[in-house]
Amino acid sequence: MKRPRIVLVINAGSSSIKFMVFSMEDEKMLARGIVERIALPAPRLKFVRHDGRHVDEEVSIGSHDEAMRLICDTLVDPDRGVLKSIAEVEAVGHRVVHGGEKYHDSTLITEEVKASIREFSVLAPLHNPPNLKGIEAVESVLPGVPNVAVFDTAFHHSLPPAAYLYAIPYEYYEKFGVRKYGFHGTSHKYVALATADYLGTGLDRLRMITCHLGNGASVTAVSQGRVVETSMGMTPLAGLVMGTRCGDIDPGVVLYLVRQGMSADEVDRLLNKKSGLLGVAGIGSSDMRDVIAAAEKGHEKASRAIWMFVHRLVSYIGAYYAVLGGADVLVFTGGIGENSPYIRERVIRNLEVLGCALDAAKNEQAVGRPAVISTENSRLKAVVMPTNEELMIARETVAVITAQSGESR
Repeated sequence: MKRPRIVLVINAGSSSIKFMVFSMEDEKMLARGIVERIALPAPRLKFVRHDGRHVDEEVSIGSHDEAMRLICDTLVDPDRGVLKSIAEVEAVGHRVVHGGEKYHDSTLITEEVKASIREFSVLAPLHNPPNLKGIEAVESVLPGVPNVAVFDTAFHHSLPPAAYLYAIPYEYYEKFGVRKYGFHGTSHKYVALATADYLGTGLDRLRMITCHLGNGASVTAVSQGRVVETSMGMTPLAGLVMGTRCGDIDPGVVLYLVRQGMSADEVDRLLNKKSGLLGVAGIGSSDMRDVIAAAEKGHEKASRAIWMFVHRLVSYIGAYYAVLGGADVLVFTGGIGENSPYIRERVIRNLEVLGCALDAAKNEQAVGRPAVISTENSRLKAVVMPTNEELMIARETVAVITAQSGESR
């Protein structure tokens, strides 16, 4: 297999396929889009080219295979596509949420790998099955094109046992794989590498706390390029306050609710879909922008939700600072991290004891672009770094296939 020049990146959900196409010679994004509401009423295609030309239309599809054919047809459409032939796609990279303990790196997809993804569905029942559907759809529509699985859990494989084990009998880890796995690994890896490059310092010389803040949110402690702690656990429910997830909670609360008559499924929906900013703010939205707007109008519960979000995040940053034995860089990424000076300010104002002081002017200007937002004399440097998980997946795909071919990376 030769080094691929055009890479298609796929992120398949239960009723959607997100996609992005890259020219890897210059890492240029050629097009991106989503087919949504697959097998539901009124499915839609949203497609944006690198030049800004876009499509948003209702389509007629009923399966992931049909959605994949539509994506390929759109990419080569003479009027609105970006490729002359679908044969230009030389590799496909897939986001796969859970790789268990087996996969420490991205890997070429084989029947054995697909079987493992299916096996790990018990650990990620909402994500691995649709991820596998996306893989099988590509195999059906683009036979012979190599596929690569890029696992959200892989970057966290360096977690030490003291961090990944839970304080329950060891047999539950041995029999059922009950342990911390961590998620958002592709994003944390991208911003760690990008931040080191931006600062002109080798990643192996940095102690870094990366904060992926969006509807899902997590914090990771990275020492010399290796993860030593992360906030999400066996599932993405643990850790920070999120859009609709509660984050850390006393396990006794779950037992109490069950004893009050709630079923396991009802508790699952409560903690994953009805909690977090949505549940605390009580404004009918989990979007931080809406919560901030409500708080600024005097909405008490919205203001409380913001301070809960900030308090939990500051607590994790402080803990990870100690775990790392001090830190050099604090990184903000994700939709909130990249675009909310309001939240960043409230977080950093609580970190002066760690030697991180906010440059208010730089913070206000740093929206969706790389920037240092701490003062020049701060011991702990605060950086905004936009994430690009799709580009990271494309890079990993190229690396895997190049290694298979025996060429140098």
